[in-house]
Amino acid sequence: MFDAVAPTYDSLNHIMSLGVDRAWRRKAVREIIGGGAKDVLDVACGTGDSAIAIAKALPEGGSVTGIDISDGMMALVADKAASAGVGDKITLRKEDGEATSFADGSFDCVTCSFGIRNFEHKDKGLKEFRRVLRDGGSVVILELSVPQNRILRWFYDIYFLHILPWIGGAVSGEKAAYRYLPASVHNFPAPEAFMKMLSEAGFSSVRCRTLSLGLCRLFVGRK
Repeated sequence: MFDAVAPTYDSLNHIMSLGVDRAWRRKAVREIIGGGAKDVLDVACGTGDSAIAIAKALPEGGSVTGIDISDGMMALVADKAASAGVGDKITLRKEDGEATSFADGSFDCVTCSFGIRNFEHKDKGLKEFRRVLRDGGSVVILELSVPQNRILRWFYDIYFLHILPWIGGAVSGEKAAYRYLPASVHNFPAPEAFMKMLSEAGFSSVRCRTLSLGLCRLFVGRK
């Protein structure tokens, strides 16, 4: 499914979020850089928007390793990274985020933007994130969310459940993919439940920041 939508994925993301997804990524990058990270693992890196933003902000000698299971998505990253002037800072590997081939303690930070909801076993993925982190490292997760305000939720559901699938299907030709998107967001654990999952995976100092009135949430934890 992700291979099929890869060619239109970036443009649709920016159109359907009215460009706010860029601001969300900037906040995640500030968390990553503020934590002093130099070696970053970007899980479910997709077409590389987050990996590129992180690479631009990293200090000299820093690097980003982007992993994904979608060849179609990752095929777009190299050219985008080169155009952004950070091609030498990004390494790509096809890996399953629930069971990577990296050694214990390989990274200062593990991040995942808009990908953890697609994991079949989120608890297993979070434990894997912790395994490959160095002691004192951080996990930074961005994920779409359902607003808790009832009025906002009403408008959100009209857009997300009816308008967005129509736009996404018309542009990409993949209607099923854009029906899956809202379903995956609605099925994602509530913020408190996901914070509990992070704690149960072994992370400490777990916190959640609500962005854009609950349209997105930023989760942070420490090893």
